[in-house]
Amino acid sequence: MKRVREFMTPDVEVLEPEDTVEEAAKKMRAFDVGSFPVCENLRVVGMLTDRDIALRVTAEGRDPAATLVRDVMSRDVVCAVEDQDVRDVAVLMQQRRVRRLPIVDRRGRLVGLISVGRLAKVREERTAGVVLKGVVRRDPSGSVSE
Repeated sequence: MKRVREFMTPDVEVLEPEDTVEEAAKKMRAFDVGSFPVCENLRVVGMLTDRDIALRVTAEGRDPAATLVRDVMSRDVVCAVEDQDVRDVAVLMQQRRVRRLPIVDRRGRLVGLISVGRLAKVREERTAGVVLKGVVRRDPSGSVSE
């Protein structure tokens, strides 16, 4: 059995709930990513995605310099535990339709992040393909959406 800790990215950059959305967007640009875990004392309290910013800040006409991450982050974050079987984590990602998943230790502290790209390194199965199939869907017009 392969554990998710073998494939996760350790030393993950995070946001804090009191960061502004403007700071968060600049950090997304600097790290070339579309989401960050939001943590308080190493505990995951949310995720902020570029989609959250588009829908909850830009579309609502909010000022990104005055809007806090805590006010627009997604709160229903699911995490995996570092010693879980990587195949179980892939299924969880598929069910929740996420491309990146925070990984915590048994005490609930953030220790890493797993992405579909990292799952592609699992040679036992087509784990990344299974996740992507669940995350990406086609609408009746043939367009791809998440």
